[in-house]
Amino acid sequence: MTVSAPPDSACPAGTSDSARLSRLGLRVERLIAWCTEVPAAILLVAEVLLLMLNVICRYLLHEPLSWTDELSSLLFLWLAMLGAVIALRKGQHMCLTTVLGSMRPSRRAFLHTFGDVTVFVFVLLLVVPAWRYVVEERAITTPALEISNGFRVAAIAVGVSLMLALALVRLMERARLADVLKAATLMGILAGLIYFGRDHLIAWGNLNLLLFFLGGVTALALLGIPIMVAFGLSTLAYLAAVTEAPLIIAVGRIDAGMSSLILLSVPLFVLLGGLVEATGMAAAMIRLLSTLVGHHRGGLSYVLIGAMYLVSGISGSKAADMAAVAPALFPEMKRRGVDEGEMIALLSSTGAMSETVPPSLVLITMGAVTGVSIASLFTAGLLPAALGALALAAVVWNRQRKVPGGGARATPAQTRAAFWHALPALVLPFVIRAAVVNGVATATEVATIGIAYSAVLGQAYYRQFSWRRLYPMLVGTASLSGAILMIIGCATAMAWALTQSGFSEQLAALMAGVPGGAAGFMLVSVVMFVLLGSFLEGIPAIVLFAPLFFPMARHFGIHEVHYAILAVFAMGLGLFAPPFGVGFYAACAIGEVSPERALPRVWPYLGALLLALLLVALIPWLSTGFLPTTL
Repeated sequence: MTVSAPPDSACPAGTSDSARLSRLGLRVERLIAWCTEVPAAILLVAEVLLLMLNVICRYLLHEPLSWTDELSSLLFLWLAMLGAVIALRKGQHMCLTTVLGSMRPSRRAFLHTFGDVTVFVFVLLLVVPAWRYVVEERAITTPALEISNGFRVAAIAVGVSLMLALALVRLMERARLADVLKAATLMGILAGLIYFGRDHLIAWGNLNLLLFFLGGVTALALLGIPIMVAFGLSTLAYLAAVTEAPLIIAVGRIDAGMSSLILLSVPLFVLLGGLVEATGMAAAMIRLLSTLVGHHRGGLSYVLIGAMYLVSGISGSKAADMAAVAPALFPEMKRRGVDEGEMIALLSSTGAMSETVPPSLVLITMGAVTGVSIASLFTAGLLPAALGALALAAVVWNRQRKVPGGGARATPAQTRAAFWHALPALVLPFVIRAAVVNGVATATEVATIGIAYSAVLGQAYYRQFSWRRLYPMLVGTASLSGAILMIIGCATAMAWALTQSGFSEQLAALMAGVPGGAAGFMLVSVVMFVLLGSFLEGIPAIVLFAPLFFPMARHFGIHEVHYAILAVFAMGLGLFAPPFGVGFYAACAIGEVSPERALPRVWPYLGALLLALLLVALIPWLSTGFLPTTL
């Protein structure tokens, strides 16, 4: 997946000016690569060492360091933005190319150039507000380190400036001048229509939400524009067209979306997953799993479902959960002939299935916002997720029933040998889960411990890790993390714009008048929470809408725990449902598979989860059956 033009749109070799521009662009691109990859690798190592130092001081010396969170936040934003630049240079930002693939080469070349111009316009609109944001944040100092917050948010300004230079370089290297002029003219016409039609757009009111966030995002995504740009540019266009809000606010929302320290677990678990594979730990676990279920049809698909159920909530981030599981299973699944699109479809579906498994950060947020007992939510979430897992397993069985098994059943001796070989690796996920659930350490600290454990185990026990693989692994981790975090940041900005439009109050008033009583309200709630999950993700949607919807649920006599689990399950389904679900594209990024490979294969899994969700809605016992009778 790339936002640059394919080889058939490259500048003719015989044109001397084009050749000089191409050579100049190549030099600039190499300079950008050196200026981003080396610092990103250093930052990732620094984050690991910093968190490890904090773990040692907290648990061994009993003297926690007060300044580590501030420094980690500063380094993390720089890591995320440099990673986003690396992802843009390597063409690793997620985008849909299904429509482009069906076009003839000349039209496809133009749309690739249009995509490059769109990326250029997006980052161009962000550059000035990003630097103004730095100026505003300079006056804020951190409490522990007492340094200006401008040093931290300068990462956004530097990152978008480098992406602007890179987008221009890509146009110089690969695009025809005629295509660039056509694309720029088309973009200018669209901008002119928005600018001169501003009075009419304002008069439309919230119909603009359909125009910009439904029509705009869909159109850009179908044209192969990176998803982060589709989200971000639609938001910027909406703010400029129908509001008085300065674009600097969008930069602030992107910062807020990317800066949560819980998201630091994303690159750490991505790195941990890479180490698990590179050190031979994954191979050991796969060998054990193969002896247990390899002879069954679709055996490793069942393992993927079970693994996501077990590790869900470890990091507080679905992207990090998937990053911890996929590298351990995907290589062997590929060797067994499982289609890459099928693996991503199942991975993203298991992410939706496991949203209610404790200790889910979404469940904790739900309890904090609504006042529902978090302990009750933790108890209530297990069975609905198990029902979703069974639904996914049924789809796997139906798809794999005509596929030959993986081989002969392993003998007891082979199973015992595989178990003892895999035991040190198997300890890792159980230690991670126990430490987080019992509050012994945070998700980021546990990930750091896991990285150290994997590195030592790979050298001392499995002896398969080569230090030459470390630098490419660090750069790849930064690139993948940057791609995921930029999507989250731009989605957060879009969520803020939706909130400011008054959409939440109008939606609550509409739902209060649905026919059919409690059943009708539950059915409409399922639909609305799926849609909200697609656009806003779980936590923003809960913060915005739970205080509005829960009083209505109580009015209809619906058990608050039942309704909370229904909401979280439904928003999890929306989060991983294309074309808008951010989780689906995060799964594609983690598996390094283009979305169009997974898109046609994900619907049966999502359909199975929808049936499970409807059962949860119709049978309250699935959520409340194991709650204490006093609740």
